[in-house]
Amino acid sequence: MELIMSLVVGVLFASGTYLVLTRSLLRVILGTALINHGAFLMLLTMGGLKQGLAPVLIGPGQYSDPLPQALILTAIVIGFGVTAFVLVLAYRTYQELGTDDLDKLRGVDDE
Repeated sequence: MELIMSLVVGVLFASGTYLVLTRSLLRVILGTALINHGAFLMLLTMGGLKQGLAPVLIGPGQYSDPLPQALILTAIVIGFGVTAFVLVLAYRTYQELGTDDLDKLRGVDDE
């Protein structure tokens, strides 16, 4: 199971990096969100995946570590807030300047 999750994390990181390197501001924001989700899955995978077990109590004297779930929950809330803020900034930029092309926003001319 960890191998499949590692491959999914790799695909998320690769596609997020591809989107971050494009010229559209919206694609950059979506790429950042994909990288965030890849980081969440990586944290969950690093915590160890156990199928069919309770998240905290496994048996007498045994327990599953709840720290990865707590870290992911905190990261999801922070990531959602940052993504919402950046989306509002991008929308306002598009309203003011009429474009979401990063080269035009930087003032680089296409030659």
